[in-house]
Amino acid sequence: MNIKELTKAEEQIMQILWALKEGIVKDILEQMPDPKPAYNTVSTVVRVLEGKGFIDHKAYGNSHVYFPLISEAAYRKFTFDKMLTNYFSNSYQSLVSFIANEKKLGVNELDELTKLIEDLKNKKK
Repeated sequence: MNIKELTKAEEQIMQILWALKEGIVKDILEQMPDPKPAYNTVSTVVRVLEGKGFIDHKAYGNSHVYFPLISEAAYRKFTFDKMLTNYFSNSYQSLVSFIANEKKLGVNELDELTKLIEDLKNKKK
């Protein structure tokens, strides 16, 4: 399936549905921070997500229980790959350098990263 980029509102609702596993619009709305959007706003975004193929529903009478079709891990990979391509020219070295500099990682954190890399290298041997 071809994953599309989500708007901020769509991503917020997907984060909630990934945590809930399934829910009605009211369940989603209850998990949103204050000030909460209108019920109709959330309902509209849910229908857009369904149209984009991110979620589906089961009907129980007049109620619709929504559930994710795309996993959080799949969307995380999509957004990471897009960021790596668009902002770091597919260079992991550029990405790690950016993180180390931007987040001002200390010696301990850099040592932890180095250990993680060494562990991963040893697993590949």
